[in-house]
Amino acid sequence: MRPQMLSTVLRTAARPSVVARSARTPVFAVRAASSHAQESFESFSERYVKFFQSAEDLFEVQRGLNNCFAHDLVPSTAVVEAAVHAARRVNDYATAVRVFEGVKEKVESKSQYQAYVDELKPLREELGLTLKEELYTS
Repeated sequence: MRPQMLSTVLRTAARPSVVARSARTPVFAVRAASSHAQESFESFSERYVKFFQSAEDLFEVQRGLNNCFAHDLVPSTAVVEAAVHAARRVNDYATAVRVFEGVKEKVESKSQYQAYVDELKPLREELGLTLKEELYTS
């Protein structure tokens, strides 16, 4: 998942559309990114963990990542872990690394991203994942 494509999708999904009742009083309505607008963060996390645990091929994993990252929230570490495991299960190292790149684009600060990286360090070591920023510092 390329960061430029992700940011374009996010900007498009968050752009308000104008719905006018009359020429004088426009009403702004934000389009819903999905039909799960009232879903809690916990049920969102549970749904995507189950999805990634049952994903059987690369197309399914990438489709799930696109859908997951299209929402206006940062996925939980459980979702990230399930996505990385799914990517490695279908033998796609690049997608596993790009999950972390997607998280990096979604968080608000470097410290939040570092918290994800630190918490998921055992997973990265277990699966042998090297992040892009680690390649340049070695």
